[in-house]
Amino acid sequence: MSALQTPRIVLGSTSRYRAELLRRLLADFEQAAPGTDETPQPDEPPAARALRLAIAKAEAVAREHPGALVIGSDQVAELDGRVLDKPGNAERARAQLAASSGREAHFHTALCLLDTRDGRRHTYVDHTRVRFRELDAAEIARYVEREQPLDCAGSFKCEGLGISLFEAIDNRDPSALIGLPLIALARLLREAGIELP
Repeated sequence: MSALQTPRIVLGSTSRYRAELLRRLLADFEQAAPGTDETPQPDEPPAARALRLAIAKAEAVAREHPGALVIGSDQVAELDGRVLDKPGNAERARAQLAASSGREAHFHTALCLLDTRDGRRHTYVDHTRVRFRELDAAEIARYVEREQPLDCAGSFKCEGLGISLFEAIDNRDPSALIGLPLIALARLLREAGIELP
């Protein structure tokens, strides 16, 4: 595919975490805020919610970016079937980590690549299991104070000090837990004609 035919690539997210991940694959892409309503639907399974929102984000951004490849992604975390949203403050972050102590949380990270040239939509959902070690209140407080994971589902940053909270991470793609499954995305981009590496 020649440079003239290469479509623009737009990340339908303002997340700095997703942008940092995408820079591992691509030097040149745009970011756009999808403005998607993320209200959960009644009795919606977490993986289905993640996929629905990834598609909605891609579709919202695609309307404003004809001729582009648009990437939408969303992550939903759950503990015993209960969604772990971004905590927003230190108190909720400490409570989430205390609830996760010694237990296994599940993270569903959905990806949608929408090719506005032909309307084709490709999707993928990564499922990650995170086993937390037993955490005491002092460890949790130190972690939250030091890393401030207030905008992270599950209240940790696995790419940072959060890795010290775990016994194990079980998944197919380590980048998915941070917020964008790069192995699947690289495959979808290659299928769309983008040369990687």
